[in-house]
Amino acid sequence: MFALIVRRLLQSILVMASVSVISFSLFNFVGDPVNNMVGQDATREDRVRIRQELGLDDPIIVQYGRFLGNAIQGDFGLSYRIKRPVDQLIAERLPATLELVFVSALIALGFGITAGVYTGIQRNSWASRLVLSGSLIGVSLPTFIIGIGLIYLFAVHLRWLPSSGRGGVIDLGGWKTSLLTIDGWRSIILPAITLSLFQMTIILRLVRAEMLEVMQADFIKFARARGLSERAINFSHALKNTLVPVVTIIGINIGGLIAFSVITETVFQWPGTGLMFIQSVDFVDVPIMSAYLCFVALVFVVVNLVVDILYFVIDPRIRLGAK
Repeated sequence: MFALIVRRLLQSILVMASVSVISFSLFNFVGDPVNNMVGQDATREDRVRIRQELGLDDPIIVQYGRFLGNAIQGDFGLSYRIKRPVDQLIAERLPATLELVFVSALIALGFGITAGVYTGIQRNSWASRLVLSGSLIGVSLPTFIIGIGLIYLFAVHLRWLPSSGRGGVIDLGGWKTSLLTIDGWRSIILPAITLSLFQMTIILRLVRAEMLEVMQADFIKFARARGLSERAINFSHALKNTLVPVVTIIGINIGGLIAFSVITETVFQWPGTGLMFIQSVDFVDVPIMSAYLCFVALVFVVVNLVVDILYFVIDPRIRLGAK
């Protein structure tokens, strides 16, 4: 297991190095940083001075080394638009995104696994057919269409839930959370459901397919012959043997929730890092764009490493193969 972790860490370093090159390229190929930082009335001397202060006249390899050293420390410079350190802006917006992803993941996992097990066991019932038919919505419709539809139904027509914003927040010493207020929960319901639908559908269908296959296995027949209850067979034997591919999909989807929360946060004007990224694209705010790219890549790398470790915990065959 130790060798696996070391190998995955080396691979992760290569991935992050590649992402850092792409992020650094944004500073050199997406507009001129000096033009984004100064106004139209800036003199030529002012532009030359700023270029020297930023080190833009240095060789590319020197600039990349400086960028990489600062990025490792979480320093991506100042935002062109807001004129504040990027790490502070991300730290302010990150709690909103993480809470949205957390609630969305709970919805996707809770309903996806439960409905997947049920439709796999009771595959011919009318409820299973209804769930499978309804799950097609999460796959076929774009996220922004689902979000707009939920806003029209629950915010405009029924007036049950707010259509935008985060609601009331409570400051817990640097971490502002909306999960401790009623307004916060009312505000997070619609964006969390919108963000979770696609992942929920993928998990549901994967669990169902794995359950259908496992339920035909010989060890399930032997468990029934031993007189075990259906509950023990379904959850202690069948579900446990479906978890390896499910864990893989869950790990990828958690990273995807953060990466693709951009659309959901834009539709619901949720004040997270995704909305900040969209705003930075409109303004060509390169420091925020590169920082967000590195952050999303780091999330994927960490999640994949955790998934690889969970393989050893869940499946003894992988442990035996590694030995």
